[in-house]
Amino acid sequence: MMKHALFALILLALAAPAQADCYADYKAKQDNPLRLHYGVAQVPDGACSKGAASAALAPRLAAGGWTLLNIVSVFGPEGLQAKKASAGAYFLRY
Repeated sequence: MMKHALFALILLALAAPAQADCYADYKAKQDNPLRLHYGVAQVPDGACSKGAASAALAPRLAAGGWTLLNIVSVFGPEGLQAKKASAGAYFLRY
């Protein structure tokens, strides 16, 4: 029994690093005066769809005074650097 528990623990430890990071690029706005921004944010792995990313990101943006307009896409770390220049100051800010 101890061997099985140890084996399971080892498998869990090896599987943890295999989980991919998940990111979303989005558009947000502020009113009075109208301001718009495009940004990139990391979202939990369980929120790696447009709908789930929207639910995870909207409260974070609202805390900063922004309203989420839409999630443009969700992607893994492979697309992160390509979006850095476009996001500017809002790259991984929220």
